[in-house]
Order: sequence, then C-alpha cells, then structure tokens
Amino acid sequence: MSFTTRNGTRGARQPKASRLMKWMNDRAAHRIRTKGGKFLGFNALVLTTVGAKSGARRANPVGWFPTGDDDSWLIVASAAGGPKNPAWYYNLAAHPADVTIEMAGAKVPVIAEQLHGTERDDAWRRITAAAPRFAQYQEKTDRELPIIRLTRRSS
Repeated sequence: MSFTTRNGTRGARQPKASRLMKWMNDRAAHRIRTKGGKFLGFNALVLTTVGAKSGARRANPVGWFPTGDDDSWLIVASAAGGPKNPAWYYNLAAHPADVTIEMAGAKVPVIAEQLHGTERDDAWRRITAAAPRFAQYQEKTDRELPIIRLTRRSS
C-alpha cells in the first residue's frame, strides 16, 4: 500500500527545530540504542530513514507497538497531533525499503508499509487501547494519523 496521508489544516502547535530539540532527540536515540526500553512511557526504537530530498540518513526516536509478530512493529506518524506529517513519514514514503530500526544494541533492516482500511482500523484500536494519548492526538488534527508497519527485511 502507498503512503497517501496529506497534511491537515489544523492541529497542535509543533515546536520549531532547534539545537535543543536536536540535542534532546540525539540523547534519546543514544539511550534507546544502548539500553532499549521505554521513552516517554512508550516502547521506543530509533528509526533511521533516508531523506526524501537530501538523501542523508536521518535518525528519530519513536514509540512502537507490537503487532503480535516478532518480526514487525507499528509506529504512528502523529507529530503529537500536529497539522503536518512528520518529516520521517515522507522519508519512508520515498524510500520504504531503505529503513533500519535500532533497539538495545540491535540494528534491524525493515520495510515500511502504511496500513489502510480494516487493517489500519484494527491496529488503531490496539494502539489507542495501549496508549490513549494517541486518541487525543487524533482529536487535535483533521488529518488521519498514519500507522506504519515496519517488517524485518530478509538479508
């Protein structure tokens, strides 16, 4: 399936990119890479994508949810309910097969796929049951929050 979610027209205010935000993301990514575990109350991983325009590698800490399969993970492009999709969403759309995730010292090559229809609906119910904060994010914006399944690539 394709990455088809457009930006919305309303949503939560997003912090501007700054040195402080970069430092915080870098610190969180380092902690997740070395210790794994939770970050901001979520199971966390470091998502490394290839820039859609720049071609540069970009790493972002994100929360993940189980799929019931040990070889896949769900992430939500929520941007905390902001009107725009996060930049990493467009990176995944441009290069869905050139993605890696890292957790507690393990680096896993994955393929990204956006969920749609009943598959998305089922995943959304599981995600909001586990983390009601995401239902609040959805209420803040008029875009449907994209759910992405990351599946381990065979070597």
